[in-house]
Amino acid sequence: MAKVEVVMPQMGESITTGTITKWHKQVGDQIEIDEILLEISTDKVESEIPSPVGGRIEQLLYPEGETVDVAKLIAVIEDDLSVPFAGGSAAVAPAAKTQTTSAPSAAAKVESAAPVAVASTEATGFYTPLVKAMAKEAGIALAELDGIKGSGAGGRVNREDFENYLKTRKGGATVTATASTPAPAKAAPVAAASATPAFAAGERVQIIPMDNMRKAIAKNMVISKQTSPHVNSIDEVDMTNLVKFREGFKHEFQKQEGYALTYTHFVLYAIVQALKAFPLVNSSIDGDNIVMKKDINLGCAVAVPGNGLVVPNIKGADSLNLTGLARSLNTLVQKARTKKLTMDDLSGGTYTFTNNGSFGILAATPVILQPQLAIMCAGAIKKRPIVTDDDAIAIRHMMYMTHTYDHRLIDGELGSNFLRHVINTLQTMDVKALL
Repeated sequence: MAKVEVVMPQMGESITTGTITKWHKQVGDQIEIDEILLEISTDKVESEIPSPVGGRIEQLLYPEGETVDVAKLIAVIEDDLSVPFAGGSAAVAPAAKTQTTSAPSAAAKVESAAPVAVASTEATGFYTPLVKAMAKEAGIALAELDGIKGSGAGGRVNREDFENYLKTRKGGATVTATASTPAPAKAAPVAAASATPAFAAGERVQIIPMDNMRKAIAKNMVISKQTSPHVNSIDEVDMTNLVKFREGFKHEFQKQEGYALTYTHFVLYAIVQALKAFPLVNSSIDGDNIVMKKDINLGCAVAVPGNGLVVPNIKGADSLNLTGLARSLNTLVQKARTKKLTMDDLSGGTYTFTNNGSFGILAATPVILQPQLAIMCAGAIKKRPIVTDDDAIAIRHMMYMTHTYDHRLIDGELGSNFLRHVINTLQTMDVKALL
């Protein structure tokens, strides 16, 4: 038997790093195979990583809060418990405050796989690079961190501890701009207006560092706007028949499936039918080539409290009926809210739906999720007086829908016809026959 090395996993083709947010075990602890070893946060997802083997934790090479390159060694597990434990190393444990300086060895010249948090001369504690960077961003001296009670391994201060401290810090988190604050561009007034503002001393402001997910969302939204010329087609849907059906069937569905029947399920089904009718919308652009996807992997935005939105995908949505789509979505929603989503759940999407109506919003124009070419948004269902075809006035349940698409490939005719197909499906749907 031998020691088993655990490396930072590759959480997706475009993911090159991961941040260790929590160790579930400490050096010397025993662990079972598939028991959770640590939690990792990337630009796209937060995941729990199970142990590949059962055994004893020999080394934990990085502290919580550390961002590590993919494939780097992060832990060592001894899978033979009969081997005496000689004591391991852990980046989460405090090191000696004073160290003697010696000439660097040949091994030290190679990039270390186990950097240990270094104490600042301004503080008595040891803090991860992430926490120190957050303190610098917030204008807080490192010495002030000594007063924060840490909840991490060994009582260490982690990201959550620091963020909670900022919220309750006496006098608030009012800070002045630091030397690292980028100066406004001088060449163009437009560029200067978009630069990070410099705040004068005494201004009532609060600086809150973005977490990894919010940084990723911000970056991806800017890239999408720079990549795709966004065009929106907007129309309204008469949802009256579906509202009446749901009201009469929702209790039976809840009893049968164990979760609620929602209007999102109807919309997802209608979108799939439109993608079958207009396959060009289910494409991507690669340089001067159009990449038409044969599979329909339908993404659905899910709000995760405190973490923004994630977009898991219903794989092979074109092979599912209405009930199948509802079951798949329910599974993904539960995984999202319990941080169980995998990179497979979050990758490979070909078209996305987002429901702003759940927030009571009438209409919105969403941003395309690259490298997809379109996204659909539903607004809230509202009762309104409508003039019918026979010139009568009736109270109907109406909903706005927005189809946002990439004008490099999808022109107004295709984008609008796609939306019209979705609307017609919703207004003529025989739900009972589709469940």
